[in-house]
Order: sequence, then C-alpha cells, then structure tokens
Amino acid sequence: MYLEFLLIILKINELTKFKPNNVKVCIFEPNNNLEILNTQISIIGCGWLGLPLAKLLVENGFIIKGSTTSKAKLASLKQYHIQPYVITLNPSGITGPYVQFLAGSDTVIINIPPGLRKNPSKNHVAEVEHLIQAIEETQSIKNVLYISSTSVFKDTVDFPIITAETPPNATSDSAKQLIKIEQMLQASSSFNTTILRFGGLIGETRHPAKFLAGRTNISNPKAPINLIHKTDCLAIILSTLKNSLWNQTLNAAYPSHPNKKEYYTNYCKQNDLAVPHYSFSEESEGKIIDSSSLVQLLDYNFKETP
Repeated sequence: MYLEFLLIILKINELTKFKPNNVKVCIFEPNNNLEILNTQISIIGCGWLGLPLAKLLVENGFIIKGSTTSKAKLASLKQYHIQPYVITLNPSGITGPYVQFLAGSDTVIINIPPGLRKNPSKNHVAEVEHLIQAIEETQSIKNVLYISSTSVFKDTVDFPIITAETPPNATSDSAKQLIKIEQMLQASSSFNTTILRFGGLIGETRHPAKFLAGRTNISNPKAPINLIHKTDCLAIILSTLKNSLWNQTLNAAYPSHPNKKEYYTNYCKQNDLAVPHYSFSEESEGKIIDSSSLVQLLDYNFKETP
C-alpha cells in the first residue's frame, strides 16, 4: 500500500515539473463588450421599432442618441437613458440640432418609413439625401445601417425566390424611393453601409390579420406570406452590430411561407377574429423571401414564429 502511494506521488511530481517547451502563452483578447461600452450610435426614428431597439442597445452597453419628431416623446426617451433629440427630415433640409445628434457617433441607424401612404407626393429621397450629406460631414461616423423593406421586390405569378443577390425591381413609388435611397447610401465612400430588408412587420399588437379580419374579395389568396416578428428584427440588428457585418444587403423574413388564405384564415380562427374571404378571380401574385444569407452570415436562428 505504501509503495503504491509512493509511486503516485512520484508520478504527480513528474507531471508537474516545469517544462519550458510545453508552456502555453495566453494572449489577452479584448472582450467585444468592452468595445461596445465605448460605441455611440445615433438612431434616426425612435418609433414602433426604433424605441425598443434603442432600449435594447442601451441594455447591451451602447451609448445611444435617439431622434423623434415630437417634443412630447423627449421625456420617454430620457427615461430609458437615450439621449433625445427632436429632428425632422424635410425635402428642403433638416430641422433640429442634427449636428449634435450625429457628433461622436460611430454608427447611424436609419429607421424611418417613406410615409407615402399619408403623403403620396412626398419626396423621401430628398429628405434622406440631406441626411446622407450630414453624415458624410461627420468625421466620426464609419457605418450606416439602413432599415429597408422587401417591398423593393415585385410580386409576380411565378412566386420567385428572392435572395440577397436578387436585384430590386418593384415599380411602386414607395419602392422606387427605397431603391434609390439604398443606392445613394451604397454609393457613398465616406462610410460602410449595410441594408436590412425586413418582411412584413408584426409584433405584440401589430398584425395584418387584424386589418384583414372580416373583409371580403381579398386578392392574392395563394401568395406566400413573408412576415417577421419585431423580436427577430431587434435581435438581427443587434447581431449585425456586434458582428460588425458591414457592406452587406440582406433579406430578413421568417423561413416559412404558407399561402395568404391558409395562414390568415387559421390565425383569425385561433384569435377569435372574423375569417377573411378571398377572391380567386385573378391569378395570385407574390414572392418568397429567402433569408439564408443572413442566417449563414450571422449564424442566426429565428426566435418567433409569425
């Protein structure tokens, strides 16, 4: 017994001898969270998506400046430790302290819809053109993240699969303005640009079924749906920032595409809403948004099923 114990002690001594050739040198690698703590981001548009985004980024250690067009919302932004600014984009220029709003930021997130439903004659391209010029004149800004839409792609009867490489081809005025803005941002040599094209946005209280419920003669019953939950939008933006995924154009929609009639009929039944009724008099037009490039680049798993 004593001999066995002695052999064990000798073995331990042998294993723990200092051997220079086996020494591993540990190199300190900065934690991404340390870099985030010094990163300031300006978010243009703190509304339905922008406000929860700003709150999420603050929670993750970013310094956030947020814009709103309403003075009444300033206190709400301050409450969540967002530095608030009243900024309004106009075709003739920008009103508000936009120089201070952009100053010192590393990244700008542009999250403002064209607003052509309320104002069909609006020149949203001119509005963003002024913003791009202001960004180019701000030396600290290296990156721009533009929140766009899959509406830049045309719906057709063959339901094409739309990848990140598919050229945008929609012809509505809203789509043409979004396409032009994407092109202007990508053409600037002053900063990196990543474009995220989100599908139809849904959230806790926001869902197309509430608008469609009980309606009749709804077109395109066989068209595939392309929806994405706000939770996934926020997670994708955060992951894009943390991974410094710049100079990319990516689609983002949940990777399941039942047809419109099937999906909204089931949703309305499950949520005690009046079932919508569809018209089959014309051939359905639609598309299938493929988000596989985003999934691969960000190693992303969608979190919320529409």
